[in-house]
Amino acid sequence: MYAIAAAFAALVSIGALSVIFCTLRFGIGPVPSSPKVRDAVIELAGAHEIRGAMYELGAGWGTLAWALAQRFPHAAVIAYEISPVPYAFMRLRTRFFPRANVQIRRADFHRASLAGASLVVCYLFPGAMHKLRPKLEAELCSGTPVISSTFAVSGWTPFRVVEVADLYHTKVYEYRAGG
Repeated sequence: MYAIAAAFAALVSIGALSVIFCTLRFGIGPVPSSPKVRDAVIELAGAHEIRGAMYELGAGWGTLAWALAQRFPHAAVIAYEISPVPYAFMRLRTRFFPRANVQIRRADFHRASLAGASLVVCYLFPGAMHKLRPKLEAELCSGTPVISSTFAVSGWTPFRVVEVADLYHTKVYEYRAGG
């Protein structure tokens, strides 16, 4: 019994250290979207005709990816997460709560093509948003909706901003690429 408890404690410690390491390396930890923020993102996404794949950049624990997949069962939801523990959590989640239209990729989304995206969703920190902007401008078709939770795309004018009625008055930004 002691060996099992020790193995479990070691596994939890390794997982926690991995999350801390990735947080320091990438500048942000995997923070799940609150239900109210998630609902605001889904509502904004629902205003668009989704014809191709949707991308969630920095999917973390998969909160938004699963909500998008449920709301848009006909569309592929491609969730990128580079941190191993949240990625493993999403893989485990697919075993217990499968969604045929969710694809999870453990990769740096900066190295992936977003061409042909119907929608891009992200919850990234300001530095990552600044770095993401040229990629969005280069790869997205004009008019492609980009929804960002909490942090704005520097230099872009939002099409719409929703202030969520939560503790932090979180803002969710909707943009149109090329606009």
